[in-house]
Amino acid sequence: MTLQATALYGALLGLIGVILAGMVGRARSAAKISLGEGSDPRLLEAIRRHMNFVENVPLALILLAAVEINGGGRTWVHVLGGALLVARIIHPFGISVDKANTWQRGAGAGLTLLMLIACCLTLLKQALWG
Repeated sequence: MTLQATALYGALLGLIGVILAGMVGRARSAAKISLGEGSDPRLLEAIRRHMNFVENVPLALILLAAVEINGGGRTWVHVLGGALLVARIIHPFGISVDKANTWQRGAGAGLTLLMLIACCLTLLKQALWG
């Protein structure tokens, strides 16, 4: 069995990760700070946008791959992957040193958590009831 859907979302999310990493590099260069954030708020934002992605996406892709390889329906796998993709597109725009709560941050984090929970419940169903 191939993991075509997971590969699709992995590739798209990988591009987002590269963009976010590039934004960190650009902010680092502009601030002339090689390590840490040096109390630069824009660099801190860029770092946290990237790191939140890194903290959430690998686990989500592993769970998505497990759902797909265990026979998760094509439509369901695309719903899960699409939800993660939308969440990870929206979320970085909500991370700001100026605002603690933004709709983008809440929607992105909430949708990511829902996707993770849905994957976990699907995997439990697959493991227990086939």
